Amino acid sequence: MFKKYFDLRNFLTTRPATVSFSPWGRTKHWAVSLAAALSLLSLASGSPQRHLSSSSLLTEPGLTASLSTDSSDPESFTSEGQRPDPIDFTPEELKELQRRFGVHGPQAPLAQLFTHGLDQLTPLRARTVERLEELRPTILQESRRHRINPMLVAAVLFDEIQHAKPGEDLPLAAQSGLFSTHGPAQLGIGELIHQGLLPAEPTAEQIQTARLELLDPSRNVTLLVGKFARLSRKLGLPSDRQLEASRSPRDAKALATLAYLHNGKLDYPARILSYMQDPELHALIYSERKPQLSPLI
Repeated sequence: MFKKYFDLRNFLTTRPATVSFSPWGRTKHWAVSLAAALSLLSLASGSPQRHLSSSSLLTEPGLTASLSTDSSDPESFTSEGQRPDPIDFTPEELKELQRRFGVHGPQAPLAQLFTHGLDQLTPLRARTVERLEELRPTILQESRRHRINPMLVAAVLFDEIQHAKPGEDLPLAAQSGLFSTHGPAQLGIGELIHQGLLPAEPTAEQIQTARLELLDPSRNVTLLVGKFARLSRKLGLPSDRQLEASRSPRDAKALATLAYLHNGKLDYPARILSYMQDPELHALIYSERKPQLSPLI
Protein backbone atom coordinates (compact mmCIF):
# COMPACT_ATOMS: atom_id res chain seq x y z
CA MET A 1 0.00 0.00 0.00
CA PHE A 2 2.86 2.36 0.87
CA LYS A 3 4.44 1.42 -2.45
CA LYS A 4 1.21 2.29 -4.34
CA TYR A 5 0.95 5.61 -2.52
CA PHE A 6 4.53 6.37 -3.37
CA ASP A 7 3.99 5.51 -7.04
CA LEU A 8 0.90 7.76 -7.24
CA ARG A 9 2.72 10.60 -5.51
CA ASN A 10 5.62 10.14 -7.89
CA PHE A 11 3.23 10.28 -10.85
CA LEU A 12 1.57 13.48 -9.62
CA THR A 13 4.89 15.18 -8.94
CA THR A 14 6.52 14.11 -12.18
CA ARG A 15 3.51 14.52 -14.58
CA PRO A 16 3.75 18.31 -14.95
CA ALA A 17 7.34 17.92 -16.05
CA THR A 18 6.08 16.45 -19.30
CA VAL A 19 4.40 19.79 -20.15
CA SER A 20 6.71 22.48 -21.44
CA PHE A 21 6.73 25.64 -19.32
CA SER A 22 9.76 27.11 -21.01
CA PRO A 23 9.72 30.80 -21.92
CA TRP A 24 9.03 29.77 -25.53
CA GLY A 25 6.16 27.56 -24.38
CA ARG A 26 4.60 30.47 -22.45
CA THR A 27 5.08 32.76 -25.44
CA LYS A 28 3.43 30.28 -27.74
CA HIS A 29 0.56 29.83 -25.28
CA TRP A 30 -0.09 33.59 -25.15
CA ALA A 31 0.18 33.87 -28.94
CA VAL A 32 -2.50 31.21 -29.44
CA SER A 33 -4.73 32.88 -26.85
CA LEU A 34 -4.29 36.26 -28.50
CA ALA A 35 -5.11 34.83 -31.94
CA ALA A 36 -8.23 33.17 -30.55
CA ALA A 37 -9.36 36.40 -28.91
CA LEU A 38 -8.87 38.34 -32.13
CA SER A 39 -10.84 35.73 -34.06
CA LEU A 40 -13.74 35.96 -31.62
CA LEU A 41 -13.67 39.76 -31.83
CA SER A 42 -13.72 39.58 -35.62
CA LEU A 43 -16.71 37.24 -35.60
CA ALA A 44 -18.59 39.44 -33.14
CA SER A 45 -18.11 42.72 -34.97
CA GLY A 46 -18.03 41.52 -38.59
CA SER A 47 -15.06 41.59 -40.91
CA PRO A 48 -14.00 44.88 -42.54
CA GLN A 49 -14.93 43.46 -45.93
CA ARG A 50 -18.49 42.68 -44.81
CA HIS A 51 -18.88 46.12 -43.25
CA LEU A 52 -17.68 47.84 -46.41
CA SER A 53 -20.00 45.81 -48.60
CA SER A 54 -22.91 46.49 -46.27
CA SER A 55 -22.35 50.22 -46.13
CA SER A 56 -22.55 50.44 -49.92
CA LEU A 57 -26.25 49.64 -49.63
CA LEU A 58 -26.93 52.88 -47.83
CA THR A 59 -26.24 55.26 -50.68
CA GLU A 60 -29.78 55.54 -52.06
CA PRO A 61 -31.81 58.41 -50.58
CA GLY A 62 -34.82 57.11 -48.71
CA LEU A 63 -33.49 53.53 -48.64
CA THR A 64 -31.08 53.75 -45.75
CA ALA A 65 -31.96 51.93 -42.56
CA SER A 66 -33.74 48.71 -43.56
CA LEU A 67 -30.95 47.16 -45.62
CA SER A 68 -27.95 46.66 -43.41
CA THR A 69 -26.87 43.25 -44.70
CA ASP A 70 -25.00 42.43 -47.88
CA SER A 71 -27.62 40.59 -49.92
CA SER A 72 -25.00 39.41 -52.42
CA ASP A 73 -23.47 37.13 -49.76
CA PRO A 74 -24.85 33.61 -50.29
CA GLU A 75 -24.66 32.98 -46.54
CA SER A 76 -26.97 35.92 -45.80
CA PHE A 77 -30.62 35.29 -44.89
CA THR A 78 -30.15 31.54 -44.56
CA SER A 79 -33.10 31.08 -42.21
CA GLU A 80 -36.68 32.21 -42.51
CA GLY A 81 -37.42 35.50 -40.80
CA GLN A 82 -34.00 37.08 -41.25
CA ARG A 83 -34.94 38.84 -44.48
CA PRO A 84 -35.97 42.45 -43.76
CA ASP A 85 -39.56 43.37 -44.59
CA PRO A 86 -39.46 45.73 -47.60
CA ILE A 87 -42.57 47.60 -46.45
CA ASP A 88 -41.03 48.59 -43.11
CA PHE A 89 -39.92 52.22 -43.40
CA THR A 90 -37.99 53.76 -40.54
CA PRO A 91 -38.92 57.21 -39.19
CA GLU A 92 -35.80 58.61 -40.86
CA GLU A 93 -36.79 57.14 -44.23
CA LEU A 94 -40.34 58.44 -43.93
CA LYS A 95 -39.08 61.88 -43.03
CA GLU A 96 -36.75 61.92 -46.04
CA LEU A 97 -39.46 60.69 -48.44
CA GLN A 98 -41.88 63.26 -47.03
CA ARG A 99 -39.34 66.02 -47.53
CA ARG A 100 -38.49 65.04 -51.09
CA PHE A 101 -41.77 63.67 -52.46
CA GLY A 102 -44.58 64.74 -50.13
CA VAL A 103 -45.78 61.24 -49.16
CA HIS A 104 -47.73 60.70 -45.95
CA GLY A 105 -49.15 58.04 -43.62
CA PRO A 106 -51.64 55.23 -44.35
CA GLN A 107 -55.23 55.83 -45.37
CA ALA A 108 -57.91 55.75 -42.68
CA PRO A 109 -58.81 52.29 -41.28
CA LEU A 110 -62.35 52.54 -42.67
CA ALA A 111 -60.99 53.27 -46.14
CA GLN A 112 -58.60 50.31 -45.84
CA LEU A 113 -61.53 48.07 -44.90
CA PHE A 114 -63.51 49.32 -47.91
CA THR A 115 -60.53 48.66 -50.20
CA HIS A 116 -60.16 45.13 -48.84
CA GLY A 117 -63.85 44.52 -49.41
CA LEU A 118 -63.62 45.55 -53.06
CA ASP A 119 -60.75 43.09 -53.55
CA GLN A 120 -63.11 40.24 -52.64
CA LEU A 121 -65.64 41.02 -55.39
CA THR A 122 -65.04 38.35 -58.04
CA PRO A 123 -66.93 40.07 -60.92
CA LEU A 124 -65.01 43.30 -60.33
CA ARG A 125 -61.71 41.42 -60.33
CA ALA A 126 -62.61 39.61 -63.56
CA ARG A 127 -63.43 42.92 -65.26
CA THR A 128 -60.17 44.44 -64.02
CA VAL A 129 -58.15 41.52 -65.40
CA GLU A 130 -59.90 41.93 -68.76
CA ARG A 131 -58.86 45.59 -68.93
CA LEU A 132 -55.31 44.67 -67.96
CA GLU A 133 -55.18 42.14 -70.78
CA GLU A 134 -56.07 44.92 -73.23
CA LEU A 135 -53.19 47.00 -71.83
CA ARG A 136 -50.70 44.10 -71.78
CA PRO A 137 -48.88 44.98 -75.04
CA THR A 138 -48.24 48.55 -73.87
CA ILE A 139 -47.18 47.36 -70.40
CA LEU A 140 -44.59 44.97 -71.85
CA GLN A 141 -43.33 47.36 -74.53
CA GLU A 142 -42.84 50.36 -72.24
CA SER A 143 -41.50 48.31 -69.34
CA ARG A 144 -38.90 46.74 -71.60
CA ARG A 145 -37.93 50.13 -72.99
CA HIS A 146 -37.36 51.69 -69.56
CA ARG A 147 -36.20 48.47 -67.78
CA ILE A 148 -39.10 48.68 -65.31
CA ASN A 149 -40.51 45.51 -63.77
CA PRO A 150 -43.77 44.88 -65.71
CA MET A 151 -45.30 43.23 -62.65
CA LEU A 152 -44.95 46.51 -60.73
CA VAL A 153 -46.78 48.29 -63.54
CA ALA A 154 -49.47 45.59 -63.75
CA ALA A 155 -49.97 45.56 -59.97
CA VAL A 156 -50.40 49.34 -59.79
CA LEU A 157 -52.82 49.31 -62.73
CA PHE A 158 -54.76 46.43 -61.19
CA ASP A 159 -55.16 48.33 -57.93
CA GLU A 160 -56.06 51.66 -59.52
CA ILE A 161 -58.54 50.19 -62.01
CA GLN A 162 -60.21 48.02 -59.38
CA HIS A 163 -60.64 50.91 -56.97
CA ALA A 164 -61.55 53.57 -59.54
CA LYS A 165 -64.47 55.88 -58.78
CA PRO A 166 -67.53 55.47 -61.00
CA GLY A 167 -67.70 57.89 -63.92
CA GLU A 168 -64.21 59.35 -63.49
CA ASP A 169 -63.06 58.00 -66.87
CA LEU A 170 -65.71 60.01 -68.72
CA PRO A 171 -64.37 63.01 -70.68
CA LEU A 172 -67.10 65.26 -69.33
CA ALA A 173 -66.20 64.38 -65.72
CA ALA A 174 -62.51 64.88 -66.40
CA GLN A 175 -63.00 68.27 -68.03
CA SER A 176 -65.19 69.43 -65.17
CA GLY A 177 -62.20 69.41 -62.83
CA LEU A 178 -64.08 67.24 -60.34
CA PHE A 179 -61.26 64.68 -60.30
CA SER A 180 -57.56 65.45 -59.91
CA THR A 181 -56.31 62.15 -61.35
CA HIS A 182 -57.35 60.34 -64.52
CA GLY A 183 -57.01 57.14 -66.49
CA PRO A 184 -56.14 53.56 -65.54
CA ALA A 185 -53.08 54.58 -63.49
CA GLN A 186 -54.76 57.57 -61.83
CA LEU A 187 -52.20 60.14 -62.97
CA GLY A 188 -52.55 63.90 -62.61
CA ILE A 189 -51.49 66.89 -64.67
CA GLY A 190 -48.48 67.24 -62.39
CA GLU A 191 -46.89 64.07 -63.80
CA LEU A 192 -46.92 65.54 -67.30
CA ILE A 193 -45.15 68.59 -65.87
CA HIS A 194 -42.58 66.39 -64.07
CA GLN A 195 -41.83 64.53 -67.30
CA GLY A 196 -41.36 67.81 -69.18
CA LEU A 197 -44.44 67.30 -71.34
CA LEU A 198 -46.17 70.41 -69.99
CA PRO A 199 -44.79 73.75 -68.84
CA ALA A 200 -44.67 74.46 -65.13
CA GLU A 201 -47.66 76.78 -65.50
CA PRO A 202 -49.84 75.34 -68.29
CA THR A 203 -52.65 77.32 -69.85
CA ALA A 204 -56.29 76.33 -69.47
CA GLU A 205 -56.27 74.97 -73.02
CA GLN A 206 -53.16 72.86 -72.31
CA ILE A 207 -54.76 71.50 -69.17
CA GLN A 208 -57.90 70.46 -71.05
CA THR A 209 -55.79 68.71 -73.70
CA ALA A 210 -53.66 67.01 -71.03
CA ARG A 211 -56.73 65.65 -69.28
CA LEU A 212 -57.95 64.04 -72.49
CA GLU A 213 -54.45 62.64 -73.02
CA LEU A 214 -54.52 61.05 -69.56
CA LEU A 215 -57.86 59.41 -70.36
CA ASP A 216 -56.27 57.48 -73.24
CA PRO A 217 -55.49 54.06 -71.67
CA SER A 218 -52.39 53.28 -73.71
CA ARG A 219 -50.96 56.77 -73.25
CA ASN A 220 -51.74 56.60 -69.55
CA VAL A 221 -49.75 53.37 -69.17
CA THR A 222 -46.84 54.91 -71.06
CA LEU A 223 -46.84 57.84 -68.64
CA LEU A 224 -47.01 55.48 -65.64
CA VAL A 225 -43.88 53.62 -66.77
CA GLY A 226 -42.24 56.97 -67.44
CA LYS A 227 -43.12 57.99 -63.89
CA PHE A 228 -41.40 54.93 -62.43
CA ALA A 229 -38.36 55.57 -64.62
CA ARG A 230 -38.25 59.19 -63.42
CA LEU A 231 -38.54 58.22 -59.76
CA SER A 232 -35.90 55.52 -60.19
CA ARG A 233 -33.45 58.09 -61.51
CA LYS A 234 -34.17 60.43 -58.60
CA LEU A 235 -33.59 57.59 -56.13
CA GLY A 236 -30.40 56.46 -57.85
CA LEU A 237 -31.76 52.97 -58.55
CA PRO A 238 -30.10 50.67 -61.13
CA SER A 239 -30.89 51.71 -64.69
CA ASP A 240 -29.20 48.82 -66.51
CA ARG A 241 -31.64 46.14 -65.32
CA GLN A 242 -35.14 45.77 -63.93
CA LEU A 243 -35.71 45.35 -60.21
CA GLU A 244 -36.72 41.90 -58.96
CA ALA A 245 -38.25 41.49 -55.50
CA SER A 246 -36.98 37.90 -55.30
CA ARG A 247 -33.46 38.90 -56.28
CA SER A 248 -32.48 40.75 -53.12
CA PRO A 249 -33.97 42.68 -50.17
CA ARG A 250 -32.56 45.84 -51.72
CA ASP A 251 -34.62 45.37 -54.89
CA ALA A 252 -37.72 44.51 -52.87
CA LYS A 253 -37.34 47.68 -50.79
CA ALA A 254 -36.83 49.75 -53.96
CA LEU A 255 -40.02 48.34 -55.52
CA ALA A 256 -41.94 49.08 -52.30
CA THR A 257 -40.59 52.63 -52.35
CA LEU A 258 -41.63 53.18 -55.98
CA ALA A 259 -45.14 51.94 -55.15
CA TYR A 260 -45.25 54.23 -52.11
CA LEU A 261 -44.19 57.25 -54.16
CA HIS A 262 -46.84 56.55 -56.79
CA ASN A 263 -49.76 56.59 -54.38
CA GLY A 264 -48.36 58.44 -51.36
CA LYS A 265 -50.17 56.24 -48.80
CA LEU A 266 -48.10 54.15 -46.39
CA ASP A 267 -50.33 51.07 -46.64
CA TYR A 268 -50.11 51.04 -50.46
CA PRO A 269 -46.73 49.23 -50.93
CA ALA A 270 -47.92 46.10 -49.07
CA ARG A 271 -50.93 45.84 -51.37
CA ILE A 272 -48.84 46.31 -54.52
CA LEU A 273 -46.19 43.76 -53.51
CA SER A 274 -49.01 41.33 -52.79
CA TYR A 275 -50.52 41.87 -56.25
CA MET A 276 -47.08 41.37 -57.80
CA GLN A 277 -47.16 37.80 -56.45
CA ASP A 278 -50.69 37.12 -57.72
CA PRO A 279 -50.62 33.96 -59.93
CA GLU A 280 -53.34 35.25 -62.26
CA LEU A 281 -51.51 38.53 -62.87
CA HIS A 282 -48.26 36.63 -63.40
CA ALA A 283 -49.94 34.44 -66.00
CA LEU A 284 -51.45 37.48 -67.70
CA ILE A 285 -48.09 39.24 -68.05
CA TYR A 286 -45.66 36.37 -68.67
CA SER A 287 -47.68 33.62 -70.36
CA GLU A 288 -47.24 33.06 -74.08
CA ARG A 289 -50.35 33.32 -76.20
CA LYS A 290 -50.54 30.91 -79.11
CA PRO A 291 -53.42 30.64 -81.58
CA GLN A 292 -55.57 27.61 -80.85
CA LEU A 293 -55.82 25.32 -83.85
CA SER A 294 -59.16 23.72 -84.50
CA PRO A 295 -58.98 19.91 -84.34
CA LEU A 296 -59.27 17.99 -87.57
CA ILE A 297 -62.50 16.07 -87.97
